[in-house]
Amino acid sequence: MFGLTFLELFGYCGSVLVAVSLMMKNIWYLRWVNFYGAGIFSIYGLLVGAYPVFVLNAFISVVDVYYILQMRNKKDFFSLEPVPDGNLFLVQKFLDFYGADISRHIPEFSAGSALEFQKIFILRNLVPVGLFIYEPKANGRIEIKLDYVIPDYRDLKNASFLFNENRLEFKKQGFNTFVTRSAVKGHQIYLEKIGFVSDPDDPALYYKPI
Repeated sequence: MFGLTFLELFGYCGSVLVAVSLMMKNIWYLRWVNFYGAGIFSIYGLLVGAYPVFVLNAFISVVDVYYILQMRNKKDFFSLEPVPDGNLFLVQKFLDFYGADISRHIPEFSAGSALEFQKIFILRNLVPVGLFIYEPKANGRIEIKLDYVIPDYRDLKNASFLFNENRLEFKKQGFNTFVTRSAVKGHQIYLEKIGFVSDPDDPALYYKPI
């Protein structure tokens, strides 16, 4: 390709990954992508005899591993803050600010119609990192209208707290199943990672027992 050798393409691959990582907002994914990019580039430096390149990128890889382990082992404090009826100021501000990102990941969500349903802010170390909007159904189901987490905190810990650690609170209220719909591949992958399964007769319908 363009006269490049495999080794040169290998080096460019590492460079591209490093460059891509620097454009990422999510620190967790940034560290992982940067780790792979620096690792590839360090191997490239070793193979071509560019030892300063090898040493620098090997060091960056070690630093990435250190911070990945730090983030993985960090103990966060999670809590849920229900939004009182009629108190929609912060909810509206949140939806306005992240509206474009919400539309990209959950295009079926309609802010105007969903505001009448139950709303809960997900707090992480007292920072509002997510918004959960749902409609209680008579059959014990929770129909999810919105399950959104801001980009910097998408590491599944918020979802684990909401759907797993907090599930007994939902159960006490008489609920037995979470239900949602999605035709967006990225969102479907997220749902499957946190334990939702699709309906065989309706692949866009996902549910998770409480």
